[in-house]
Amino acid sequence: MTRVRHNDYGSLRPPAVGAWEPSLRVSVVIPAYDCAEALERTVPALARQTYPAELVEIVVADDGSEPPLEVAGARVVRVADGWGRGAARQAGQLAATGDVIHWLDSDMLLADDHLEAHMRWHHLIDHAVVIGDVRFVEEPGEEGVQSEYTRKTLESTRWLKDAGASAYLLHTGASTSVRADLLRAAGGVDTSLNMAEDTELGYRLAQAGAVFVPDAQARAWHVGASTVMLREKEVHRHNWSYLGDLIPDLRWLRSHPRRHWRVPYVRVVVTATTYERTRASVDSALAGTLADAAVTLVGPWGKLTGERRSSLDDPLLDLRLLHNLYAHEPRVVFAESVPTSAAPAPFLLHVPSGWTLGADTLSRLVRHADGDLLGLVSVALSEDASGVAAARLERTAAFSRAALHEGEADNLVDEMFGSEWVSGGEYGFAPAEEAEPLAGDPAKWRALAGERLREVKELRAEVERLAAEVERLSAAPPADEAAERGGLSSLIKQLRSAG
Repeated sequence: MTRVRHNDYGSLRPPAVGAWEPSLRVSVVIPAYDCAEALERTVPALARQTYPAELVEIVVADDGSEPPLEVAGARVVRVADGWGRGAARQAGQLAATGDVIHWLDSDMLLADDHLEAHMRWHHLIDHAVVIGDVRFVEEPGEEGVQSEYTRKTLESTRWLKDAGASAYLLHTGASTSVRADLLRAAGGVDTSLNMAEDTELGYRLAQAGAVFVPDAQARAWHVGASTVMLREKEVHRHNWSYLGDLIPDLRWLRSHPRRHWRVPYVRVVVTATTYERTRASVDSALAGTLADAAVTLVGPWGKLTGERRSSLDDPLLDLRLLHNLYAHEPRVVFAESVPTSAAPAPFLLHVPSGWTLGADTLSRLVRHADGDLLGLVSVALSEDASGVAAARLERTAAFSRAALHEGEADNLVDEMFGSEWVSGGEYGFAPAEEAEPLAGDPAKWRALAGERLREVKELRAEVERLAAEVERLSAAPPADEAAERGGLSSLIKQLRSAG
């Protein structure tokens, strides 16, 4: 199976429409509510598809229509658990039997080769999320236009090849498809959401390793404007009230400096050792400038039973003290084993017990990883006869995709996303015995001071570079350059004095 780097699906070579033999079954899932007239257009268009009819099933998820929907050519399932688009999508996909789930809005018209265009990608890789080319029309038969957001996104990212970690933002429910196994691995559809459920699902599919492929040949027409087109500000006001909790990647929705969020941006994993060393690591992870971090504390917590014991001579005393300390801290969870993934959080940081993070360590590591969309940043902490002690920042999407391929995970992540080693001291890691005391505002000022020191170093390096350039130009310059060099020399002196 071809390995795709980041979201650059250009390495994939799908067959031409009409020139291949399909084998996968597809379930077209249509959430519907009181829209019998629209379905009378949409479902017959599916009967005209070039994809083999014996490999297609149509599932209409009736979200409480009165009277209940009856749709010729489709299997209708009634939504029994909850209501809304999320509940309908989930009910439909749970009833579906195909290898691929193809979401479709009820008011869509499809080109005859629409399904075939989608399905050829799913025969190439098992982690594609294919996005149809949807145009909006007032009446059937019109050419229509893409939404402005879709058009700009596609144009600015080479049709998502350069979209990196944000490719999921183009995922909609109008006409997208995904392997059923990948959908289940991502957790299915959030049944509590009646709007933006497609964006939130797209985010979790990205964390599961998906590659997002917009296909211009998968043509479709949406009859009537979308809700976003008609009421954009109201839609954003509604959706952003909860998307900040669910999608940590939307950083502008997390501007509050002290909020707790449902899905952390970075999950830090620490394995419990002694009380003091473990506490130093956990507390430092919670005290940084990146507020939406959470900690998984790993240990044999099941051994902590309630029988009579000596409070001070308990053989599990350190473990019990740690449990006491964090039992009511909402950002700390206890686990018996090291988690294999941080999903749906986008980053997982492994920190050896006894090592502490600086005030801005997490934020700087994430910025470094995002600079080149790195899948792994390994942090060298110390080295002795037993080997190198290291922390690891893992991108969830990268390791999820690596798990879909055969091979050693770190090597696959390096191939598809890239990896680097950095120095722990450079990023503010320190042994517990050398760590500075933690506090709220002081942590912020320490981070700011560190940032200013780095800026001073960069400015001094620039001054030295300019000084060397002046010396190079000083060898027998023409007369008209002398005044310019003199002015530059004066500037260099001023910069050195300021540094």
